[in-house]
Amino acid sequence: MPIDRDVLEAVREMEEPELRRLLILARARLEQRGVLSSGSEPEVKLRRQMIKCGKEACTRCPHGPYWYAYWWEEGKRRSRYVGKLDELPEMA
Repeated sequence: MPIDRDVLEAVREMEEPELRRLLILARARLEQRGVLSSGSEPEVKLRRQMIKCGKEACTRCPHGPYWYAYWWEEGKRRSRYVGKLDELPEMA
């Protein structure tokens, strides 16, 4: 189920103390559901990427930078689009 855009925007606007509280809450909920055990969360790396849109007539490619999260889960490399967040330092 996709996350509502208003929720994503609210998270993007949060300061560090609010983000830490949100992280604690999310971990607790996942542990309650048996999805996550303490210390078992994957190591997530953020990467900034420029993306080609694939349109033949596009004269502005590549677009971005856009941020993607990468991690390993069940032996597979997973990724998720994070957004266009220029204020994050490049980590990978």
